[in-house]
Amino acid sequence: MQRHFKGFLHGLGGLAVASAAASAAPSVDGTVDAVYGPALAVQAVGTQFGNNTNPAVNINNGSELNAAYGIVDGGFLYVTLTGNLESNFNKLDIFIDSVSGGQNKLRGDNPDVDFNGLNRMGDDGSGNGLRFDAGFESDYFLTTTGGNVGGTDFKFFANFAETLTGGGGVGGFIGESAANGTVLNGSNGIVIGYNLSNVLGVGAFGNPNDSDPATVATGIEMAIPLSLLGNPTGDIRIAAFVNGGGHDFASNQFMGSLPAGTANLGEPRAIDLSQLPGNQYFTVAVPEPTTLGLLAGALALGLRRRK
Repeated sequence: MQRHFKGFLHGLGGLAVASAAASAAPSVDGTVDAVYGPALAVQAVGTQFGNNTNPAVNINNGSELNAAYGIVDGGFLYVTLTGNLESNFNKLDIFIDSVSGGQNKLRGDNPDVDFNGLNRMGDDGSGNGLRFDAGFESDYFLTTTGGNVGGTDFKFFANFAETLTGGGGVGGFIGESAANGTVLNGSNGIVIGYNLSNVLGVGAFGNPNDSDPATVATGIEMAIPLSLLGNPTGDIRIAAFVNGGGHDFASNQFMGSLPAGTANLGEPRAIDLSQLPGNQYFTVAVPEPTTLGLLAGALALGLRRRK
């Protein structure tokens, strides 16, 4: 029995090593790591917000979203949206549905973040407001942007907020990158990495693609602590799109993709994504307890019974 028990422990230790190696977290640098696996959504629409031709990692002249990747690992949600964000303070707006409740249609009394940009997309009192697909209820909002400040320094900025079922909640500015930097370390633990060097993927609206958008490997990558998202136990849905500098003019670059041939959507308050074919969101699976966890639990139970 003793020899068998030692053998079990040895096997469990080997499994732990294998499991740790298999679940190596992505490096948050704006580049898709192999650990992500295949894309969760791929762009079907050429961009009307400029097709980037500048291969610099932090400054470019167009905005596009080519594909979406995501995994949950080690207490973090990792997401990469490949493509570009133009260096003119256009916004990448990201809504996250991670727990029960939330907003299917954006209210107008959410936290004031990014010069009240979140509420710029919500109900202005007339009953309008950005509406998501059926089954998507936003719980959290993350937005990032970048541009030239002071004439010589390029920086990225980010804000985060709750979108509670009944409005209100908390949110605010979470930080900025170093001048001409490519990583933003948010005050709430969110890390965002930027590599905007892509010149491939979708082409300008109405033109052929520069390449298969599913093969673009660089863009905006983020690691978000699950504790900020309500410690979700079910799948996480994410809707992301490129918006104008005042959160006031939605592009046609959404993830999940808008239907092929769709032009810029414009006024966010007038958008009803539920009326468009397909889902304008993608889903990241939250893994079930691992085999290692189950074995460890069984081992602990066995040890207690021996006492």
